[in-house]
Amino acid sequence: MSEHHDKGMSIRRRVLGDAHVDRAEAAKTDFDAPFQEMITEGAWGTVWARDTIPLRERSMLTIALLAATGNFEEIPMHIRATRNTGATEADVIEALLHVAVYAGVPKANHAIKLAKTTFKEMEDNA
Repeated sequence: MSEHHDKGMSIRRRVLGDAHVDRAEAAKTDFDAPFQEMITEGAWGTVWARDTIPLRERSMLTIALLAATGNFEEIPMHIRATRNTGATEADVIEALLHVAVYAGVPKANHAIKLAKTTFKEMEDNA
């Protein structure tokens, strides 16, 4: 494996948690293995691995970008990751307020609904 893969897998585990990454790895097939490799090396091993901003801010940016682009499926996963990145509920709502102003109220509204549900589940399972 490459240095980007190893670094990416380490950061992916740090942010998303071992259980999530273990499930993703167990579900990997020959079909999606190239995609999994690409996100591990590219997203996690390159972008998330940069030391220019902390994981907390990367987490907030990711949630805002997912909401702004309407990619809602991954929002709960990244909300759960906030317990590992240090982004608070207050940080998340601030990011989503920006989404409302710059990308649209309906997108922010849906993302807030997902965040509220996920934070509640996290609290109930704590």
